[in-house]
Amino acid sequence: MNTKKELAIGFFVGLIANTIGTLSYILLFSDLSIAETYAAAVKQGHVGSLLALGAILNLVAFFGFLRIKRDNRAKGVLIATILTALVILYYKVF
Repeated sequence: MNTKKELAIGFFVGLIANTIGTLSYILLFSDLSIAETYAAAVKQGHVGSLLALGAILNLVAFFGFLRIKRDNRAKGVLIATILTALVILYYKVF
């Protein structure tokens, strides 16, 4: 398969895993709605922490792709994780 296509699939899987992880964390551990929790996180400066906790699911996707020998997809997940780290850094610095 095309390398760029495999990287793109891995990247989108990483973004989706991060989104699902963040939403799952909010739904499981917050008494507020998703929008209220996000607003409170922005107000208190914890958006980076929410994203970091959501990125834990990227580990599952990354090692899952490595297990089934889809190295380029794993690289795409890694790129999505690095992008998430840069967004977290942005929220922590600014």
